[in-house]
Amino acid sequence: MKLSATLGALALPIIAIAGTPNESFDSREATIDGVHNAIFSGLTSCRDVVSSFISRIEAFNPTINAIITLNPNALTIADDMDAKFASGNVTGSLFCIPVLLKDNYDTEDMNTTAGCLDLAGNSPLIDALTVTAFKKAGAIILGKTNLHELALEGLSVSSLGGQTVNPYDHTRTPGGSSGGTGAAIAASFAVFGTGTDTVNSLRSPASANSLFSFRPTRGLISRAGVVPISYTQDAVGALARNVKDLAVALTVMSSVGYDPNDNATSLIPSSSVGVDYSEDVYGGTLKGLRFGLVEGFFNRTESNETTPVTTSMAEIVLLLRSAGATVVSINETVYNATAIGLLDVQTSEFREQMDKYLKMSSDGGTRPSTLNELYGSSKFLVIPSQYSFVNTALKSSTGYSTYPALRLGIQNLTTTLGTTFSANKFDAIIYPEQKNLVVKIGSPSQSGRNGILAALTGSPVLTVPIGFSPPTGDAPIGIPIGMEILGLPWSEGKLLNIASHIAGLKHVRRMPSFANGTVEVMAYASVPTILPNPRNIPSVYPIGTL
Repeated sequence: MKLSATLGALALPIIAIAGTPNESFDSREATIDGVHNAIFSGLTSCRDVVSSFISRIEAFNPTINAIITLNPNALTIADDMDAKFASGNVTGSLFCIPVLLKDNYDTEDMNTTAGCLDLAGNSPLIDALTVTAFKKAGAIILGKTNLHELALEGLSVSSLGGQTVNPYDHTRTPGGSSGGTGAAIAASFAVFGTGTDTVNSLRSPASANSLFSFRPTRGLISRAGVVPISYTQDAVGALARNVKDLAVALTVMSSVGYDPNDNATSLIPSSSVGVDYSEDVYGGTLKGLRFGLVEGFFNRTESNETTPVTTSMAEIVLLLRSAGATVVSINETVYNATAIGLLDVQTSEFREQMDKYLKMSSDGGTRPSTLNELYGSSKFLVIPSQYSFVNTALKSSTGYSTYPALRLGIQNLTTTLGTTFSANKFDAIIYPEQKNLVVKIGSPSQSGRNGILAALTGSPVLTVPIGFSPPTGDAPIGIPIGMEILGLPWSEGKLLNIASHIAGLKHVRRMPSFANGTVEVMAYASVPTILPNPRNIPSVYPIGTL
């Protein structure tokens, strides 16, 4: 049965649910509270909620290519949820909430590919701990999203999934590496989604898709069961369309607590155990808060690619000051994203981390046993700007003489950042996630991003939408622009409260116009098959070349 869709940027929020008596649930911009209100008031069923999101994916994924696979059990799980609701057995903060996972999270019912053809048969036998936490909270894992291959860049193109397209401008990338999740959540393919972040990868797609995201303090959330890159820099987190949903996602993901499979979780203080971060969304004020503005994270050259960013940041600074906050420029030369990037330890840790993951005996299916075997298979994509990175990573290790010096540099940077906070009595520091607009498809790299500071220091950081570039023929409502709010370790609650106030003062989030239309929701007998779409890989990115 084919799906029909009526598109229109100004369409009213009305959805026709084919084959059911319920016609009131609209999955566009749906929230956790909205889904629960619709179900608990009897306006819709869990199956209809899941079907509505699947229908949006069928209608709009061919344009943006964000989904690698759908969970074949999603509708069966939804039916079980409906049975529980009918019997009064409703538990969990995410009861019947459809969630999408970046396809580097292990799942027992779907392969985990990291977008790589050579991992297409990787079939984990157990879920990542964060996935288990989602299921325990009642979430329905709807499917897996595309990513930049092995999460190594920010363009979101892979040998298995192809090129994901920015839903606001189809000539541009969606950021990355979690670009599949960013594009999918922007287009309302689920209520929220997950990503990973080694340098910029949660925050880049949030900025480029008018979303909120968090990268937690190092150690707050276990990374076990996620395809790794760097023990030092890897983090897991979520992307959502509003602060409240982001806070609930953080609450569930951090509920895992200490995990012996991720030693970083031993750092969690007792004050951060069992926290309900959704409570931090309410109350408080911006008045009296002190923010540091990192001047070294701007490109002040005027152009169509940079001026919209500096303009949007200037508007936010005025907004903060009008709300009674103090904003102080940080001009210390140490805060230069390019210079800080020289401390990146990915190449030293990547091969060892991947070899450990690939050799785990708890996983099933077919896959290479080492990183060298993977890159010897010709079933992968490495873009030209990554050739040096991969060739170095295949030879490097934490035993190299340069590694201790890099770790010392990271320690010194972390100390300097703490001193900057204490000397200025800052509550947070702010800066644009990217100095320029998200880059065009076919670009050699996602240039201009500022995420390295949080990645190296392990600091918590939230990304919030702050504006759009002027509309163009390719971007009917403009291209989204985001800001990072970075805090001291374990200050996630404070950052969420700040983000909530900013969102309340200036509502920026907008749907992409191409997907803002009515969709006929089908009465599915089973979950339709969504196939990866590698056909649209730009010709400048040859598959299997080093």
